[in-house]
Amino acid sequence: MLREALINSTSEMKCEAHGTQQPRHINLIGKGVSTAQRSNSLVQSINQRFLRLIFAIKLLLFCHLLQANSLFYEQLAVHTRTIITHETSDQGVSYSEYAQMADSITWLVVMGSRLEKFIPDQIEREEFLSTVFYEARRAELDPQLVLSIIQVESGFKKYAVSHAGARGYMQIMPFWIEAIGQEDHNLFHLRMNLRYGCTILRHYLDIERGNYFRALGRYNGSLGESAYPQLVFNKWHTMWRYNPSSPAS
Repeated sequence: MLREALINSTSEMKCEAHGTQQPRHINLIGKGVSTAQRSNSLVQSINQRFLRLIFAIKLLLFCHLLQANSLFYEQLAVHTRTIITHETSDQGVSYSEYAQMADSITWLVVMGSRLEKFIPDQIEREEFLSTVFYEARRAELDPQLVLSIIQVESGFKKYAVSHAGARGYMQIMPFWIEAIGQEDHNLFHLRMNLRYGCTILRHYLDIERGNYFRALGRYNGSLGESAYPQLVFNKWHTMWRYNPSSPAS
């Protein structure tokens, strides 16, 4: 409908400008009107049609933009709603859940010694690490990458809030609740925060076809800039590096 209106408006403008059809306003003004008045009326008519044409173009562009945004969020929701669940508990995963994903307890021991300066309490630390490992593997991510992101984003502070309003360990923006979650989701809850963060990163990795540099840029809202991805890479390949065949290294 918009395209037809656009075409009709353009055609009418051409016809009036070239005199190939009898303009409607000329029929109304009669024979006694001067050439100057007719010329002014013609100019006014063309100006009005030009404004309507501009409005139609803007409306058409707006509708296309709105449709594109709707499709993006629809695709995002379809991809992630199978991962975001009703889990609103602030409890971490149990050891049995961790054991389903891990081959041994070695990872917990090694990462625990590195994390101690950030989370001194052993029980809290082990619960946190078990949940990181579980949620990362669930989203097919490297747990060490997730630890690196958390260190950069929040410094392992559970209740961290950025100036922009991002929350928790992985600094999740509240609008994600509306986009892919449910109203009762608390982004300060351990498991919920990690579930959102890992899901969002997985989504960006899928968009970027496994390109970590660009996916991390999207996660941080700095796509195309190198500072954030390089900072995460540095933590990932130094402090949180883990080799199963040589855990101590």
